[in-house]
Amino acid sequence: MTQWYVKDLSKLTDVSVQTLHHYDRIDLLKPSVRMENGYRVYSENDLLKLQQIIALKFFGFELSQIKALLSGKASTLENFSAQALFLEQKAKALFEASKTLKNILSAVKDDKSIPWETVIKLIEVYRMTQQLEHSWVKEIFTPEELKQYVEFETELKTKSTPAEQAAFEKNWFAMVEDLRKNLKNDPTSEIGIAIGERCIKWVNGVYGKKYAHLRTKKFEKGFAEGKGLEEVGLTPEMVSWLDKAMDAYWHQRIYGILKQVGISSEDKVLNLWHAMLDDMYGNDNERKKEIYSLAAQDEKISSKAKNWLKKIAK
Repeated sequence: MTQWYVKDLSKLTDVSVQTLHHYDRIDLLKPSVRMENGYRVYSENDLLKLQQIIALKFFGFELSQIKALLSGKASTLENFSAQALFLEQKAKALFEASKTLKNILSAVKDDKSIPWETVIKLIEVYRMTQQLEHSWVKEIFTPEELKQYVEFETELKTKSTPAEQAAFEKNWFAMVEDLRKNLKNDPTSEIGIAIGERCIKWVNGVYGKKYAHLRTKKFEKGFAEGKGLEEVGLTPEMVSWLDKAMDAYWHQRIYGILKQVGISSEDKVLNLWHAMLDDMYGNDNERKKEIYSLAAQDEKISSKAKNWLKKIAK
């Protein structure tokens, strides 16, 4: 049976003597054969174990993990599965970091100094993207929408002061508390509609027209399905109530505008109508078209108003 001194094993495996001594000290790999003169040497089984250590290190496992795996105290297949996922995420993160660096390079010419403000902003976007990759929003947004959501979060952070952000949060949770106190009331009542309007105005003030489609999808595919509720102080019951209150507000607003058809000037009604659509769906023209189809089937809307909608929909 072949045996190796530490220096010989080092040359054979290209693992430094210092590293082998470290493995010995932490009880990861100890020379298993003791010679008559007292020296300890590595056996063929030790070489096999060292090759396993090298392989596991290649896959990114920490020494503590490797020790547990080789001692049989951890499930190898489960750890391999978890490590494969970790490496996939790490590769994705490194690719995004590379893209960020290339974006910086494309923004800098040889005769110009590095724009550090741009660099910091790009790094912030990258970090936020990584955070969102581990957030529930990744389950509801497409990759393109996730990118837009990062842009929205970045703009919100850079365009508002810490005091303004604190005010946004304070106003939101004050509204949530009012909602909680009124859960026993009818969401389509006057007080329900008022809370629905208050919520819509707050959300629109944060998202604006540009990101309204993200706001809508976050509510419909996220909050309405029980995702992310704790971070905004809501419960499924509150979301259901709020959904009805906001729907009642939109109906009240739509009916109020359409009742003015033939009474107020057409320009005034048209401006009110388009402002309402912008508040509802921002730049999402497909969702706006749905309103015309729904209005055509609504018995509460007069034939005069339906004819007017048919005309402006062309």
